[in-house]
Amino acid sequence: MGALARALTALTGRPEPVPPQLLRRYPELAAIRLRRGGLAPRIGGWALGQSTVAAITLWRTVHLASRTPVEAELLLHEARHLHHFQASATFPIRYVWESLRRGYHGNRFEADARDWAAARVREERTEPRRDEV
Repeated sequence: MGALARALTALTGRPEPVPPQLLRRYPELAAIRLRRGGLAPRIGGWALGQSTVAAITLWRTVHLASRTPVEAELLLHEARHLHHFQASATFPIRYVWESLRRGYHGNRFEADARDWAAARVREERTEPRRDEV
């Protein structure tokens, strides 16, 4: 890998597939692009006074921090943010405004993503898996 490719990977992270077992259980995760590392999780962390965040979604791409485990609820949470991006071109501005007014945990988009992901995981646990029927 050349110097330019290493620099680009340091900035944008490296592509990583969504694990096939998660795609089977949660087909909606096929809509996201997953990247590991890069600058985005660090910048998100700095905005919260931390060194990094576990994950941050920018349009269709979910950027995971280097050591964040790939877990269904986290990816579903981030996939919900993809829905937010698709629903409104002004979502990034509205998200920042919500965070400034209410803080990260009070941000209505974060609350929506937490609730949606938790409900989706609960739903999957209570229904028989398609490959088990």
